[in-house]
Amino acid sequence: MGQIWSDENKFRAWLEVEIAVCEVLAEMGEIPEDALKEIQQKADFSVDRILEIEALTRHDVIAFTTAVAEKVGPASRFIHFGLTSTDVVDTAQALQIREASQLIEAEIVELLSILKSQALRYKDLPMIGRTHGIHAEPVTFGLKLAVWYSEMERNLERFRRVREGLEVGKISGPVGSFSHLPPQVEERVCKKLGIAFAAASTQTLQRDRHADYLCTLAILGGTYDKIATEIRHLLRTEVQEASEPFGANQKGSSAMPHKKNPITCEQISGLARVLRSNAQVALENMPLWHERDISHSSAERVILPDSTTLTHYLTRKLAAILKDLVVHESRMAANLVLTRGLIFSGTLLLELVRKGVLREEAYSWVQRNALRVWDEATDFETLITKDPDITTHLTSTELQGIFNVQNRLQHIDAVFERVFGSSG
Repeated sequence: MGQIWSDENKFRAWLEVEIAVCEVLAEMGEIPEDALKEIQQKADFSVDRILEIEALTRHDVIAFTTAVAEKVGPASRFIHFGLTSTDVVDTAQALQIREASQLIEAEIVELLSILKSQALRYKDLPMIGRTHGIHAEPVTFGLKLAVWYSEMERNLERFRRVREGLEVGKISGPVGSFSHLPPQVEERVCKKLGIAFAAASTQTLQRDRHADYLCTLAILGGTYDKIATEIRHLLRTEVQEASEPFGANQKGSSAMPHKKNPITCEQISGLARVLRSNAQVALENMPLWHERDISHSSAERVILPDSTTLTHYLTRKLAAILKDLVVHESRMAANLVLTRGLIFSGTLLLELVRKGVLREEAYSWVQRNALRVWDEATDFETLITKDPDITTHLTSTELQGIFNVQNRLQHIDAVFERVFGSSG
């Protein structure tokens, strides 16, 4: 990814655009064939020479074309013919975005594969579900992973849409009116480069495209942050249900040798904030003065390389965590019974309603026993079997079914069928 955003690769992309324009103009009879051949054979540059010229001209594209002209000779008069700087810069940027997006998409696909594998592996592993951080009702660890997989499918769909929207060029001149070259040049150049062309532009591609792309990377980072935050919670000493891998020679703390800190998950959460911040900058870049100013340009030199690099990095980091995730099944089982049966209160309430009890009355019966569990550290099911109001309506067999974890998970297969097309 770093190579994609290097000066060398950026100028190579600029040169690719310049040569593509020359080729189209030659096809249209605007450039002599011998001049085109000379350009194709000799067009080259030295990054150091470009930077040396830019130090004098304070204009990067002029420095670039001057450096290339020194290599080409007289035929260089046809390079940059009829173009403005942004014709080259924005179109070449689309080529860099395409390269970066290919790397990111490949890692997203790999992450999806890992999530699917782990979801199927842990489909039937019961654990406690939590709302507001408090024990709620049973779920399975596989269901948690299936939810993440489904979200990542949406992220992949979003990413494919926005990368297509940014793999677009423009050769429409200083104000977008094609004052020097006809629209056919733009269309044919972009076709040569394998990208789309903007239906309408000013001197620049409109920055809603870039905002869309960077907001999507921020959403992707938000998903990573969400998953990392969940794993961080599951690693807490009081929970200990799952944890990121911890190497044999890894150290958690300089002061406390016993520590196994979720450092990679915390890193993911922290860097996801940078993606969100960069998305804000991209939104700020949308309003430019009239047909162009360059207030967006300096910011994009930071946020585009940084956000694509970070997204690629974080995708790989999260994939590594999930692939080797440490799952403590015994702790999940222990935490399921931590509240002594209170997690079945909702099911008990509904069964009483099914038996004809008014909901308000049934709620008060269940709650008075639930509060005793909290206050007296006793067992919920035991209290229920001794409550005459409840046992009048429910048999012991029915109560056993209510307090059976597996009965609460009977529709997990249906969710997996929806997500994966198979229950696994």
